[in-house]
Amino acid sequence: MNASKTVLSSESKPRIGPGFRLQWEPAQERHVLLYPEGMVQLNGSAGEIMKRCDGESSMAAIVADLEQAFDTTGLEPEVRGFVEMAGQQNWLRWDA
Repeated sequence: MNASKTVLSSESKPRIGPGFRLQWEPAQERHVLLYPEGMVQLNGSAGEIMKRCDGESSMAAIVADLEQAFDTTGLEPEVRGFVEMAGQQNWLRWDA
């Protein structure tokens, strides 16, 4: 199902969309999202979110992991906003 048409909930398990591949690019010292027509360079926050979108971890687990990794709280709105935008770009998808 297309992520842009499926409501993102705390139980949703986002994963990299078909045709895209996430990888660390040492020369650029950042994560990039590769696809047949090119590449998207991700900033640090986007890379940290995307690498946790494995199709197994729920949104709640992704947010909790990020908050623990960066010793902070209140990341849910920003993470949700990025994941929803990435879904609109087809970088990520998830099921209801």
